[in-house]
Amino acid sequence: MTDLVVVRKEGLYCVPGRFYIDPWRPVERAVITHAHADHARTGHGHYLAAAPGAGILRARLGEITLDAIDYGQTVIHNGVTISLHPAGHVLGSAQVRMEYKGEVWVASGDYKVEADGTCAPFEPVRCDTFITESTFGMPIYRWKAQADIFSEINDWWRANAEQGRASVLYCYSFGKAQRILHGIDATIGPIICHGAAEPLNQVYREAGVVLPPTLLATEVSDKALFKRALVIAPPSAGGSPWIKRFGDYSDAFASGWMQVRGARRRRSVDRGFVLSDHADWPGLMQAIGASGAPRVIVTHGQIPTMVRWLQQNGLEAGAFETEYGAEDGNEVVQTAAPADA
Repeated sequence: MTDLVVVRKEGLYCVPGRFYIDPWRPVERAVITHAHADHARTGHGHYLAAAPGAGILRARLGEITLDAIDYGQTVIHNGVTISLHPAGHVLGSAQVRMEYKGEVWVASGDYKVEADGTCAPFEPVRCDTFITESTFGMPIYRWKAQADIFSEINDWWRANAEQGRASVLYCYSFGKAQRILHGIDATIGPIICHGAAEPLNQVYREAGVVLPPTLLATEVSDKALFKRALVIAPPSAGGSPWIKRFGDYSDAFASGWMQVRGARRRRSVDRGFVLSDHADWPGLMQAIGASGAPRVIVTHGQIPTMVRWLQQNGLEAGAFETEYGAEDGNEVVQTAAPADA
Protein backbone atom coordinates (compact mmCIF):
# COMPACT_ATOMS: atom_id res chain seq x y z
CA MET A 1 0.00 0.00 0.00
CA THR A 2 1.49 3.33 -1.08
CA ASP A 3 1.54 6.57 0.91
CA LEU A 4 -0.90 8.64 -1.08
CA VAL A 5 -0.97 11.27 1.71
CA VAL A 6 1.96 12.32 3.90
CA VAL A 7 2.61 15.06 6.45
CA ARG A 8 4.75 18.04 5.48
CA LYS A 9 5.51 21.19 7.44
CA GLU A 10 2.68 22.89 5.54
CA GLY A 11 0.12 20.19 6.29
CA LEU A 12 -1.34 16.96 4.92
CA TYR A 13 -0.03 16.52 1.37
CA CYS A 14 -1.34 14.35 -1.44
CA VAL A 15 1.90 13.31 -3.13
CA PRO A 16 0.80 12.45 -6.69
CA GLY A 17 -1.92 15.11 -6.71
CA ARG A 18 0.43 17.84 -5.48
CA PHE A 19 -2.20 19.47 -3.28
CA TYR A 20 -2.74 19.88 0.47
CA ILE A 21 -5.70 19.06 2.70
CA ASP A 22 -6.50 21.74 5.31
CA PRO A 23 -2.91 23.07 5.29
CA TRP A 24 -1.79 25.20 8.22
CA ARG A 25 0.77 27.20 6.22
CA PRO A 26 0.23 29.00 2.89
CA VAL A 27 0.33 26.70 -0.15
CA GLU A 28 -0.58 27.01 -3.81
CA ARG A 29 -3.47 24.51 -3.80
CA ALA A 30 -5.62 23.56 -0.79
CA VAL A 31 -8.60 21.23 -0.44
CA ILE A 32 -10.62 22.39 2.57
CA THR A 33 -12.80 20.05 4.64
CA HIS A 34 -14.67 22.81 6.49
CA ALA A 35 -14.45 26.45 7.50
CA HIS A 36 -13.37 26.24 11.14
CA ALA A 37 -10.32 28.41 11.57
CA ASP A 38 -7.85 25.60 12.27
CA HIS A 39 -8.78 23.85 9.01
CA ALA A 40 -9.43 26.84 6.72
CA ARG A 41 -6.72 29.47 6.81
CA THR A 42 -5.90 32.49 4.72
CA GLY A 43 -3.01 32.78 2.29
CA HIS A 44 -3.52 29.83 -0.05
CA GLY A 45 -3.38 30.40 -3.81
CA HIS A 46 -6.38 28.26 -4.69
CA TYR A 47 -9.12 26.64 -2.60
CA LEU A 48 -11.36 23.65 -3.34
CA ALA A 49 -14.33 22.99 -1.03
CA ALA A 50 -17.88 21.65 -0.94
CA ALA A 51 -20.46 24.04 -2.37
CA PRO A 52 -22.67 24.20 0.77
CA GLY A 53 -19.74 25.69 2.69
CA ALA A 54 -18.73 28.30 0.12
CA GLY A 55 -20.65 31.12 1.82
CA ILE A 56 -19.09 30.38 5.22
CA LEU A 57 -15.58 30.20 3.74
CA ARG A 58 -15.97 33.55 1.99
CA ALA A 59 -17.51 35.11 5.10
CA ARG A 60 -14.56 33.99 7.21
CA LEU A 61 -11.64 34.31 4.76
CA GLY A 62 -12.71 37.21 2.56
CA GLU A 63 -11.70 37.32 -1.11
CA ILE A 64 -10.27 33.92 -2.06
CA THR A 65 -9.93 31.96 -5.30
CA LEU A 66 -12.43 29.19 -4.59
CA ASP A 67 -13.79 26.30 -6.63
CA ALA A 68 -16.91 24.97 -4.91
CA ILE A 69 -18.13 21.54 -6.03
CA ASP A 70 -21.21 19.55 -5.14
CA TYR A 71 -20.99 16.54 -2.86
CA GLY A 72 -20.06 13.50 -4.95
CA GLN A 73 -18.86 15.54 -7.93
CA THR A 74 -15.42 14.50 -9.17
CA VAL A 75 -12.47 16.55 -10.35
CA ILE A 76 -9.12 15.21 -11.53
CA HIS A 77 -5.90 16.90 -10.50
CA ASN A 78 -2.54 15.51 -11.63
CA GLY A 79 -4.12 12.10 -12.12
CA VAL A 80 -5.83 11.98 -8.72
CA THR A 81 -9.63 11.80 -8.77
CA ILE A 82 -11.00 13.98 -5.96
CA SER A 83 -14.54 14.05 -4.61
CA LEU A 84 -16.07 15.53 -1.46
CA HIS A 85 -18.62 13.73 0.72
CA PRO A 86 -20.69 14.91 3.70
CA ALA A 87 -18.96 14.79 7.11
CA GLY A 88 -21.96 15.88 9.20
CA HIS A 89 -19.82 18.27 11.27
CA VAL A 90 -20.96 21.77 10.25
CA LEU A 91 -22.44 23.44 7.16
CA GLY A 92 -20.32 22.46 4.15
CA SER A 93 -18.11 20.01 6.01
CA ALA A 94 -16.67 17.28 3.82
CA GLN A 95 -14.57 14.18 3.71
CA VAL A 96 -12.00 14.18 0.91
CA ARG A 97 -11.95 11.04 -1.24
CA MET A 98 -8.80 10.57 -3.33
CA GLU A 99 -8.37 7.80 -5.89
CA TYR A 100 -5.09 7.13 -7.68
CA LYS A 101 -4.20 4.04 -9.72
CA GLY A 102 -7.02 2.05 -8.13
CA GLU A 103 -6.17 2.97 -4.53
CA VAL A 104 -8.62 5.04 -2.45
CA TRP A 105 -7.85 7.21 0.56
CA VAL A 106 -10.37 9.28 2.55
CA ALA A 107 -9.43 12.21 4.81
CA SER A 108 -12.40 12.73 7.09
CA GLY A 109 -11.67 16.18 8.49
CA ASP A 110 -13.91 16.56 11.56
CA TYR A 111 -17.18 14.62 11.61
CA LYS A 112 -20.13 13.34 13.61
CA VAL A 113 -22.52 10.56 12.67
CA GLU A 114 -25.76 11.85 14.27
CA ALA A 115 -27.68 13.98 11.75
CA ASP A 116 -28.72 17.37 13.13
CA GLY A 117 -30.66 19.17 10.37
CA THR A 118 -28.13 22.00 9.91
CA CYS A 119 -25.81 20.25 7.45
CA ALA A 120 -25.74 17.22 5.18
CA PRO A 121 -25.54 14.06 7.33
CA PHE A 122 -22.38 11.96 7.49
CA GLU A 123 -21.93 9.64 4.52
CA PRO A 124 -19.72 6.54 4.89
CA VAL A 125 -17.15 6.30 2.09
CA ARG A 126 -15.45 3.00 1.32
CA CYS A 127 -11.69 3.23 1.05
CA ASP A 128 -8.35 1.48 1.52
CA THR A 129 -7.00 4.04 4.02
CA PHE A 130 -9.14 6.21 6.29
CA ILE A 131 -7.68 9.30 7.99
CA THR A 132 -9.80 9.96 11.08
CA GLU A 133 -9.93 12.58 13.78
CA SER A 134 -9.95 11.39 17.41
CA THR A 135 -11.13 14.41 19.41
CA PHE A 136 -13.24 12.19 21.66
CA GLY A 137 -11.34 8.99 20.93
CA MET A 138 -11.77 7.32 24.32
CA PRO A 139 -14.51 4.86 25.37
CA ILE A 140 -15.76 7.21 28.13
CA TYR A 141 -17.18 9.58 25.51
CA ARG A 142 -20.71 8.47 24.66
CA TRP A 143 -23.29 11.11 23.79
CA LYS A 144 -26.94 11.18 24.71
CA ALA A 145 -29.38 11.65 21.84
CA GLN A 146 -29.34 15.34 20.92
CA ALA A 147 -33.12 15.57 21.41
CA ASP A 148 -32.55 14.84 25.09
CA ILE A 149 -29.93 17.60 25.34
CA PHE A 150 -32.21 20.12 23.65
CA SER A 151 -34.94 19.17 26.12
CA GLU A 152 -32.52 19.87 28.99
CA ILE A 153 -31.64 23.26 27.48
CA ASN A 154 -35.34 24.11 27.04
CA ASP A 155 -36.12 23.19 30.66
CA TRP A 156 -33.24 25.34 31.94
CA TRP A 157 -34.23 28.30 29.76
CA ARG A 158 -37.92 28.01 30.70
CA ALA A 159 -37.15 27.87 34.42
CA ASN A 160 -34.92 30.94 34.18
CA ALA A 161 -37.54 32.86 32.16
CA GLU A 162 -40.18 32.10 34.78
CA GLN A 163 -37.86 33.62 37.40
CA GLY A 164 -37.17 36.73 35.29
CA ARG A 165 -33.56 35.78 34.57
CA ALA A 166 -31.73 35.70 31.22
CA SER A 167 -30.23 32.40 30.07
CA VAL A 168 -26.72 32.87 28.66
CA LEU A 169 -25.54 29.85 26.69
CA TYR A 170 -21.88 29.86 25.69
CA CYS A 171 -21.08 27.90 22.54
CA TYR A 172 -18.92 28.27 19.46
CA SER A 173 -20.21 30.73 16.92
CA PHE A 174 -19.91 28.56 13.82
CA GLY A 175 -21.74 25.26 13.88
CA LYS A 176 -22.69 24.82 17.53
CA ALA A 177 -24.69 28.07 17.75
CA GLN A 178 -26.73 27.22 14.65
CA ARG A 179 -27.28 23.63 15.76
CA ILE A 180 -28.67 24.85 19.09
CA LEU A 181 -30.89 27.41 17.40
CA HIS A 182 -32.27 24.75 15.08
CA GLY A 183 -32.98 22.31 17.92
CA ILE A 184 -34.49 24.40 20.73
CA ASP A 185 -38.07 25.44 21.45
CA ALA A 186 -38.11 29.04 20.24
CA THR A 187 -41.54 29.73 21.75
CA ILE A 188 -40.07 30.03 25.26
CA GLY A 189 -38.83 33.58 24.71
CA PRO A 190 -36.76 35.94 22.56
CA ILE A 191 -33.36 34.79 21.29
CA ILE A 192 -30.41 37.19 21.28
CA CYS A 193 -27.19 36.35 19.45
CA HIS A 194 -23.75 37.81 19.87
CA GLY A 195 -22.32 39.64 16.86
CA ALA A 196 -19.86 36.79 16.28
CA ALA A 197 -22.72 34.35 15.62
CA GLU A 198 -25.41 36.43 13.93
CA PRO A 199 -23.67 36.88 10.52
CA LEU A 200 -23.11 33.11 10.38
CA ASN A 201 -26.78 32.54 11.23
CA GLN A 202 -27.63 34.50 8.11
CA VAL A 203 -25.31 32.37 5.96
CA TYR A 204 -27.04 29.25 7.28
CA ARG A 205 -30.45 30.72 6.49
CA GLU A 206 -29.31 31.57 2.96
CA ALA A 207 -28.22 27.94 2.61
CA GLY A 208 -31.78 26.83 3.44
CA VAL A 209 -31.27 25.85 7.09
CA VAL A 210 -34.32 26.74 9.20
CA LEU A 211 -33.39 28.86 12.22
CA PRO A 212 -35.77 30.81 14.47
CA PRO A 213 -35.76 34.62 14.49
CA THR A 214 -32.83 36.11 16.39
CA LEU A 215 -31.88 39.60 17.55
CA LEU A 216 -28.69 41.45 18.26
CA ALA A 217 -28.60 42.97 21.74
CA THR A 218 -28.49 46.45 20.19
CA GLU A 219 -31.80 45.75 18.44
CA VAL A 220 -33.67 45.23 21.74
CA SER A 221 -35.30 48.47 22.84
CA ASP A 222 -37.37 46.94 25.66
CA LYS A 223 -34.78 45.71 28.16
CA ALA A 224 -37.49 43.73 29.94
CA LEU A 225 -37.12 41.19 27.13
CA PHE A 226 -33.68 40.32 28.50
CA LYS A 227 -35.38 38.68 31.49
CA ARG A 228 -36.91 35.96 29.30
CA ALA A 229 -34.22 35.72 26.66
CA LEU A 230 -31.89 32.97 25.57
CA VAL A 231 -28.54 34.62 24.83
CA ILE A 232 -26.21 32.76 22.46
CA ALA A 233 -22.61 33.92 22.93
CA PRO A 234 -19.06 32.68 22.28
CA PRO A 235 -16.97 31.70 25.33
CA SER A 236 -14.84 34.80 24.85
CA ALA A 237 -17.83 36.97 25.81
CA GLY A 238 -17.79 35.67 29.39
CA GLY A 239 -17.16 38.49 31.87
CA SER A 240 -17.20 41.13 29.13
CA PRO A 241 -19.10 44.44 29.24
CA TRP A 242 -21.35 42.98 26.52
CA ILE A 243 -22.55 40.16 28.76
CA LYS A 244 -23.10 42.40 31.78
CA ARG A 245 -25.91 44.28 30.02
CA PHE A 246 -28.22 41.32 30.68
CA GLY A 247 -28.22 41.92 34.41
CA ASP A 248 -29.22 38.88 36.46
CA TYR A 249 -28.58 35.77 34.37
CA SER A 250 -27.84 32.07 34.60
CA ASP A 251 -25.07 30.80 32.34
CA ALA A 252 -24.21 27.49 30.77
CA PHE A 253 -21.71 26.00 28.34
CA ALA A 254 -22.53 23.54 25.53
CA SER A 255 -19.64 21.26 24.62
CA GLY A 256 -18.62 17.64 24.55
CA TRP A 257 -16.04 18.55 27.18
CA MET A 258 -18.86 19.07 29.67
CA GLN A 259 -18.82 15.30 30.12
CA VAL A 260 -15.38 15.60 31.75
CA ARG A 261 -15.52 15.79 35.53
CA GLY A 262 -14.80 19.33 36.71
CA ALA A 263 -15.19 20.98 33.30
CA ARG A 264 -18.22 23.02 34.34
CA ARG A 265 -16.42 24.19 37.49
CA ARG A 266 -13.36 25.24 35.50
CA ARG A 267 -15.61 27.20 33.18
CA SER A 268 -17.32 28.83 36.19
CA VAL A 269 -20.79 28.35 34.73
CA ASP A 270 -24.05 27.25 36.33
CA ARG A 271 -24.79 24.42 33.90
CA GLY A 272 -23.01 22.24 31.39
CA PHE A 273 -24.74 20.63 28.41
CA VAL A 274 -22.93 17.74 26.74
CA LEU A 275 -23.40 18.57 23.07
CA SER A 276 -20.61 18.02 20.56
CA ASP A 277 -20.24 18.40 16.81
CA HIS A 278 -17.62 15.62 16.85
CA ALA A 279 -18.24 11.87 16.92
CA ASP A 280 -18.17 10.12 20.28
CA TRP A 281 -16.35 6.79 20.73
CA PRO A 282 -19.17 4.66 19.25
CA GLY A 283 -19.48 7.14 16.39
CA LEU A 284 -15.78 6.95 15.60
CA MET A 285 -15.90 3.17 15.61
CA GLN A 286 -19.03 3.23 13.42
CA ALA A 287 -17.39 5.51 10.85
CA ILE A 288 -14.15 3.52 10.75
CA GLY A 289 -16.04 0.25 10.36
CA ALA A 290 -18.28 1.64 7.62
CA SER A 291 -15.25 2.79 5.63
CA GLY A 292 -14.11 -0.82 5.27
CA ALA A 293 -10.53 0.42 5.43
CA PRO A 294 -7.88 -2.07 6.57
CA ARG A 295 -5.58 0.86 7.30
CA VAL A 296 -6.49 3.78 9.57
CA ILE A 297 -4.43 6.89 10.29
CA VAL A 298 -5.43 8.84 13.42
CA THR A 299 -5.04 12.59 13.78
CA HIS A 300 -5.78 15.29 16.36
CA GLY A 301 -7.17 14.18 19.70
CA GLN A 302 -6.74 10.96 21.64
CA ILE A 303 -4.21 9.47 19.22
CA PRO A 304 -2.43 6.81 21.35
CA THR A 305 -5.67 5.36 22.70
CA MET A 306 -7.24 5.12 19.26
CA VAL A 307 -4.17 3.67 17.57
CA ARG A 308 -3.71 1.03 20.25
CA TRP A 309 -7.38 0.01 20.16
CA LEU A 310 -7.42 -0.26 16.36
CA GLN A 311 -4.25 -2.31 16.30
CA GLN A 312 -5.64 -4.66 18.95
CA ASN A 313 -8.70 -5.12 16.75
CA GLY A 314 -6.76 -6.22 13.70
CA LEU A 315 -6.36 -2.98 11.74
CA GLU A 316 -3.15 -1.46 10.48
CA ALA A 317 -3.16 1.81 12.43
CA GLY A 318 -0.78 4.74 12.69
CA ALA A 319 -0.88 8.49 13.31
CA PHE A 320 -0.29 11.86 11.70
CA GLU A 321 0.78 14.78 13.88
CA THR A 322 -1.16 17.88 12.85
CA GLU A 323 -1.66 21.47 13.97
CA TYR A 324 -5.45 21.30 14.19
CA GLY A 325 -7.04 22.45 17.39
CA ALA A 326 -7.29 26.21 18.05
CA GLU A 327 -10.56 27.04 16.33
CA ASP A 328 -12.35 30.38 16.27
CA GLY A 329 -9.68 32.16 18.29
CA ASN A 330 -10.82 30.49 21.51
CA GLU A 331 -8.66 28.69 23.99
CA VAL A 332 -8.06 25.01 23.37
CA VAL A 333 -9.85 22.98 26.01
CA GLN A 334 -7.51 20.02 25.80
CA THR A 335 -4.11 19.71 24.17
CA ALA A 336 -4.32 18.96 20.45
CA ALA A 337 -8.11 18.87 20.49
CA PRO A 338 -10.46 21.29 18.70
CA ALA A 339 -11.97 24.04 20.82
CA ASP A 340 -15.26 23.81 18.92
CA ALA A 341 -16.12 20.44 20.44
